[in-house]
Amino acid sequence: MEENYIKIEIKPIIENISPARLCITSFLGNMDIHLDELMDIKTALSEAITNAVDHAYDNPQLLDKIDIETRILRDDKVKITIKDYGKGIEDISLAMTPAYTSKPENEHAGMGFTIMESFMDEVIVDSVVNKGTTIVLTKNIRKRKTNKS
Repeated sequence: MEENYIKIEIKPIIENISPARLCITSFLGNMDIHLDELMDIKTALSEAITNAVDHAYDNPQLLDKIDIETRILRDDKVKITIKDYGKGIEDISLAMTPAYTSKPENEHAGMGFTIMESFMDEVIVDSVVNKGTTIVLTKNIRKRKTNKS
């Protein structure tokens, strides 16, 4: 398969999570992908975008956007990069600890990274305080068996 990609930019508001997810999953639907793999990607993507919306932009001085790039790689991998330009994460290890949250008042808080890691083959988090956070989600796509008649 030839490498292909799509890039979108969204305003970091809750109303844009669903359209962004729909755009990316529609793009991935063009490849020969199992539905369960597509749902795994959709779930992890939702968590990553929701984290950026919920946590990155407490300061109105910060650049107010989220960039999402999705690549279908030649080696049957999907790589999604979610980048915000917000406040960043001071302690990535702590933030990735299951059930940890910086906003305990939010219902179901603290499971975002755990969910991403359970549905994707690789999750990389890079963050710089007051510059933003980049999350890279990678999923290996199983090859479907072709019917030879």
